[in-house]
Amino acid sequence: MRVKAISRSTSTYVPQGTTSTPVPRNLNPALHPFEKAREYTRALNATKLDRLFAQPFLGQLGNGHVDGVYTFAVDPKVLNRVASGSGDGVVKLWEMTDRSEVYSVKAHDGVVKDMCYSDDGKLLTCASDQKIKLWDHPSKLEGKSTGDQIKPLMTYLGANSFNSITHHRYDQVFATASSSIGIWDISRSKPTSNLNWGSDSINVVRFNPTETSILASAGADRSLVFYDLRMSTPVTKLITTMSTNAISWNPVEPFNLAIGNEDHNAYIFDMRKLERALNVLKDHVAAVMDVCYSPTGQELVTGSYDRTLRIYSVREHGHSRDIYHTKRMQRIFSVAFTPDARYVLSGSDDGNIRLWRAKASERSHVRSTRERVKLEYDEALKKRYQHMPEIRRIARHRHLPKTIKKMSETKKVQLGSIKRKDENRRKNGEQMSARTPERQKMVVKTIQ
Repeated sequence: MRVKAISRSTSTYVPQGTTSTPVPRNLNPALHPFEKAREYTRALNATKLDRLFAQPFLGQLGNGHVDGVYTFAVDPKVLNRVASGSGDGVVKLWEMTDRSEVYSVKAHDGVVKDMCYSDDGKLLTCASDQKIKLWDHPSKLEGKSTGDQIKPLMTYLGANSFNSITHHRYDQVFATASSSIGIWDISRSKPTSNLNWGSDSINVVRFNPTETSILASAGADRSLVFYDLRMSTPVTKLITTMSTNAISWNPVEPFNLAIGNEDHNAYIFDMRKLERALNVLKDHVAAVMDVCYSPTGQELVTGSYDRTLRIYSVREHGHSRDIYHTKRMQRIFSVAFTPDARYVLSGSDDGNIRLWRAKASERSHVRSTRERVKLEYDEALKKRYQHMPEIRRIARHRHLPKTIKKMSETKKVQLGSIKRKDENRRKNGEQMSARTPERQKMVVKTIQ
């Protein structure tokens, strides 16, 4: 009997972009013994390679500033541009692709306290010289390299120095923080309304990017206040044990926000349930000066007075997944994610703007299908075996500066001592209140 074999060209069934020939595989588990042992070895090797290729620091932008960098402004519609403001009143615009300076202007006579972009790409800056300035779209200023050629479109005068500024996502409205919260229309030279609830000095104010009528502010009296612009009235007030330095709204979950506190921690709150925090982000050993959500809403970066910045996964436990530091980096006052969530910016007291990878071992290049599948397989294996002792030890290990390590150990001893004293009082019959959960310790009271 004659048998005729079927033959066909490989181009009809081989995926585009690869030259490898697919091999049929029998998925019967009886034919694949020791699968878990092989997967564990692959997960261990993938974890080791992840730490081996971890090089988060990419470099600094240009020559930085002469004074400390205290604020950033990132336009969510532009990937390759970022503006920075320093303590000597200079505002600079940077090109991210080649880390070069587009222009520099002496914008204010005092410290540039905050900056933000409007919906049409114009830049608003506020400073301690009691002035707010509106700058034209960067595309119209590219040919003007010197500060003498660059003039603000409009200047707004205030009665007190400004600490913070934020712009409405859609309307031509912005809010400022000083002795009170001022609501401004871009076309008018005076605020249309003023809001306040008890604080003499307001540190920071932020518009909610999704629920755009909601405004959050933090004052020097340890308050966190929420306002509704539809009624032009405050809604809720939260008093914490220590003052808040920074606020960042989650861009994906409208009711959630993160605050950076003087007690070395960052907290995530749901504005509808302020009696307790959703999560407490620990590990810093000094005040948290700035916080910023990633555009995906899944990660959070914090900059601290202890000269380090940490990246947290919002959904997981309250410890950082990574810590970034250099020998010469000083106290960090501003941090920001780039709009593609792949890079992190940090501005410190030494005048440098540093650029970091959001994932320390990730590289930016076009991946083939084979490489992408391999990386996805490695990530799945690391997640599957992350509880194993050796893999957990390698994945968590970080080299810390000596001062940070010593301060962490001291802080751990102090917190352990406080906890032990409370337990001893309870054991010896002293009448004490019930144990306060960790996520409620910073909440003093809420006022409706």
